[in-house]
Amino acid sequence: MSAIPVAMDKVAAAALRSVLQRVSQAADKAGRGSQQIRVVAVSKTKPVSLIKQVYDVGHRCFGENYVQEFIEKAPQLPEDIEWHFIGNLQSNKVKPLLASVPNLDMVESVDDEKIANHLDRAVGNLGRKPLKVLVQVNTSGEESKSGVEPSGCVELAKYVSQKCTNLQFCGLMTIGMLDYTSTPENFKVALANCRSEVCKTLGIPEEHCELSMGMSNDFEQAIEMGSTNVRIGSTIFGPREYPKKK
Repeated sequence: MSAIPVAMDKVAAAALRSVLQRVSQAADKAGRGSQQIRVVAVSKTKPVSLIKQVYDVGHRCFGENYVQEFIEKAPQLPEDIEWHFIGNLQSNKVKPLLASVPNLDMVESVDDEKIANHLDRAVGNLGRKPLKVLVQVNTSGEESKSGVEPSGCVELAKYVSQKCTNLQFCGLMTIGMLDYTSTPENFKVALANCRSEVCKTLGIPEEHCELSMGMSNDFEQAIEMGSTNVRIGSTIFGPREYPKKK
């Protein structure tokens, strides 16, 4: 990974501080404490040097979407980072991911029993401590998005919780519509419907069931609607930098 200008480093650090302030304000507005909200700094496509700058101002929770990029970057960064994998995870990538990133703290994108089983077996075979997972729910109904249908979230959460002994079910994850027109409805489905049904079935209090919802353009709204985990990339790191096709 190439070095980046110092000016850009400072911009990312300043952007993080601004995001944390906005998170605090949104939490206050919702009558919650900012310490109840986890900010995942989503660093996909960004160089190690830029991630390190955000780390150096005190941030410890980062997220990645692509396995190959993730397993190349993670070993170059401090071991006390709490990594979240938030992208679509293919079965054949589970073992390399878990083996290469021992400080992977959570997989937020479990969307069927098959991937849950692969994660469960891999964690057991590697002798890792139980891996935290979220069940991804497709609340917007868009075919382009991963996630179990809302009607299936209870059964999947129950399966992970009761059948996957090496996984720790922690809650639900969802993504609002790209144009944000239906974001409140999407979040309401995850909050009011899915979480309450899951908690009732599993016999756990709702405050023990995390809600990962909200990204750069809608995280304040998500916090006001109950999110405990927001995934923020471009607002901290700047626009994505995808390789140009030749």
